[in-house]
Amino acid sequence: MGAAPNSLTSVCVFCGSSDAADPAYLRAAADLGRSLAEAKLRLVYGGGGVGLMGACAVAAHEAGGDVLGIIPHFLQGKERALDMVKTEVVATMHERKQRFFEESDGFVILPGGIGTLEEIVELLSWRRLDLHHLPVVFYNPDNFWAPLFALFQHTVDAKLTPPAFMGAWTVVDRVEDIVPALFAGPKAGADKLLTSIV
Repeated sequence: MGAAPNSLTSVCVFCGSSDAADPAYLRAAADLGRSLAEAKLRLVYGGGGVGLMGACAVAAHEAGGDVLGIIPHFLQGKERALDMVKTEVVATMHERKQRFFEESDGFVILPGGIGTLEEIVELLSWRRLDLHHLPVVFYNPDNFWAPLFALFQHTVDAKLTPPAFMGAWTVVDRVEDIVPALFAGPKAGADKLLTSIV
């Protein structure tokens, strides 16, 4: 695959792994997978074949895109790792997240549950600590992420988080706006500062 502009070549997608998710979310995940393939951006994702992550990975692969799954060994059966894409098996969830970071130049967040929330908070905590300056784009259909943004703002209002933190991500309401937002963000393609998470 050819390199995309602005040094953005690989995008990690965080999203839900439930097959019971709203069909509109599953369609959006598949649309994103195709969009990444069309933009020649490699998809880095959680390695499973279920829920939004499975829909995104299958669509990216079927559209001719490059896909890398990263999955802990204990989730291989539960999340049904996809045989059709390159998959790296790691020992722990911590190692999985470290590998996500090492292999990605930007991040997209689709609707998800507690696992997605955990990934988001760590990613944005690293951003708050100036450990990276990579683009982070939330897909926010029907204000799905509004309660999370309100909680972040609450911590700012309580003077526990600096106001600048609220500018650490971009929000879009349409799937077709995700890839352009990755490239348009002021930090798109910035150098990674973090080389190791201990």
